[in-house]
Amino acid sequence: MNQPLPPPVRAAVLASPDYPFSPIDAPVKLDQNESFADFPAPLKALALQRMQQLPWHRYTDLHAEELTAAIARHDGWSASGTVATTGSNVLIALLVQLAALGGRVLTVKPNFALYALDASLLGAALTEVPLRADHSLDMDALIAALGTDADTNAPAQPRGVIYLPRPHAPTGSLCELDELDRLARACPGWLLVIDEAYHHFTDTDARALARQHPHVVLLRTFSKAWGLAGLRLGYALASDEVARQLRKLVPPFGVSVLQTVSALVALEHPDYLRERVAHTRSERERLFKALQRHPTWQVAPSHANFLLVRTPDAARAHAELLAQGVLVRRQDSLHGLQGCLRVTVGSVRENDAFLSAAGL
Repeated sequence: MNQPLPPPVRAAVLASPDYPFSPIDAPVKLDQNESFADFPAPLKALALQRMQQLPWHRYTDLHAEELTAAIARHDGWSASGTVATTGSNVLIALLVQLAALGGRVLTVKPNFALYALDASLLGAALTEVPLRADHSLDMDALIAALGTDADTNAPAQPRGVIYLPRPHAPTGSLCELDELDRLARACPGWLLVIDEAYHHFTDTDARALARQHPHVVLLRTFSKAWGLAGLRLGYALASDEVARQLRKLVPPFGVSVLQTVSALVALEHPDYLRERVAHTRSERERLFKALQRHPTWQVAPSHANFLLVRTPDAARAHAELLAQGVLVRRQDSLHGLQGCLRVTVGSVRENDAFLSAAGL
């Protein structure tokens, strides 16, 4: 009897794990760092009204030109240096294709799973430098990991991509901009990608760094503070030349009419964004202070819309919270995060439910 042929799939794909997420239903959902509230109903209605007035049988802009111009105005960036795609997750893989095929991906651990996963899927050599015990970057170790030519002034060929989230996920820590500047000066042959998915929840961002160093790229998303995770829309802020090359890898006509119109409506009404960020920061502080009173849990300071909590037993704590209808995210399989859970900052009602389930 003939044996079935193996699938015609690259070995790197066959060897890579699935994305590490299993959906669970719960009344209080605090596991994915989403916004605590939906897109405002009047804005949703306005977006749908505009959608009805547009032709659906025509392709949208080749590279979302109308949307990238609006993003650029809002973010104080050049439209020619702004690249929009269906989620910043897509850009993570595209940047590996841009600069690291046959090269290297350098990041830290623990970290967002897609940096390592996309390196594996695309056959790039992966180096992960551990964070310090206080969740800060070990910049000396990062620079050492670049290679022996990192501190020379000689022109360097592209070596790969460095991924660093700021604020960091899943710890919520925030590296100093002067430390990132030091790294940028040490890696002229690399793309240094600063993932700013959570930048709204802190007081700083890295745009000045990216203006100073053309090999620095910023990633941003509409999935967190904007409350549009279901829309699947993200973008890069880069030098004009890096953006021009990156667009070659972005599928043409890739941003839909629904994504474009909804994001344009959001950008035209940023007051709701500011109000929600203020709520999240206030509730984050309330949760942090309450968790500091827990007899056995330890909470880490956070600059994002979530808190990292170390418990004596993450599996038990997760199960006990879920039994009371509160879903959080286990992080105890990640490097240095034994016993840890990640808790999204939700609405007042959701946060109260979490604190009650935690015995506080």
